[in-house]
Amino acid sequence: MSADKVFSSEEKAKLITIINEGMTVMQEVEDLSAGLNDTVKAVAEEMQIKPAVLKKAIKVAHKGNFAEATDDYSVLENILTTTGKQ
Repeated sequence: MSADKVFSSEEKAKLITIINEGMTVMQEVEDLSAGLNDTVKAVAEEMQIKPAVLKKAIKVAHKGNFAEATDDYSVLENILTTTGKQ
């Protein structure tokens, strides 16, 4: 497709619709993320843990990749032990 493509009226209507719907969805995601961040911060403060750790737990739980996260942590621990930075 070239940069100077002329869109038909039907294509233009589809583009307008998808862009408007996409903008709405992106705003909703942004709003939900902000709300989740506020909640995570409040819970983390209450439980005296780092918000980043709680966020990581949420992401690992959502993706269902605890084994992968554990493996990554083991590699990290090994690197730091090997380099004397643990």
